[in-house]
Amino acid sequence: MSRILVLALMLSTYAFASEVGHSETDIVQRTVNFLLFAGLVWYLVGEPLKSYFASRSNSIADELKKVQDKLDESIALKKDALAKISEAEKFAEELAASSKKENKIINDSIMAQCDADLESLVKQNKSLQAYEEKRMVRDVVESVLNETLSQSAQSFDKETMANIILKKVA
Repeated sequence: MSRILVLALMLSTYAFASEVGHSETDIVQRTVNFLLFAGLVWYLVGEPLKSYFASRSNSIADELKKVQDKLDESIALKKDALAKISEAEKFAEELAASSKKENKIINDSIMAQCDADLESLVKQNKSLQAYEEKRMVRDVVESVLNETLSQSAQSFDKETMANIILKKVA
């Protein structure tokens, strides 16, 4: 049916375009020719043009939707990243506080151990000093006795004994 209509329009365009009579104004014929031409162009090109622009609009809408989805996804990822950053900051603060506490505990235990070691060294030094004093006294007594026994042939008076002891002590 549409082909017959198109054929009729084409024939009528030819009929109106011919010069049958010499009228002074042919505006009506030209207007009809233009309307027929515009209708014909609209009939032949209208549907493909409409479908092209409709599909183009749909593809642009699809691309816009994809971009919006990506934007929403990136916003969600940003929120997640910010939440993780805040959690990491809290963890860092807790870690710093616990490390300060552990540092204090370790420092106190080291200081207590050092104090105990110092007390132990002082006790060892005192016992060593007492031992050395006893040994010196024993050596002096031994040497005095040896000297006294070597002079056993001589007389033992108090003055000689005091001199020997004073020599060893000095």
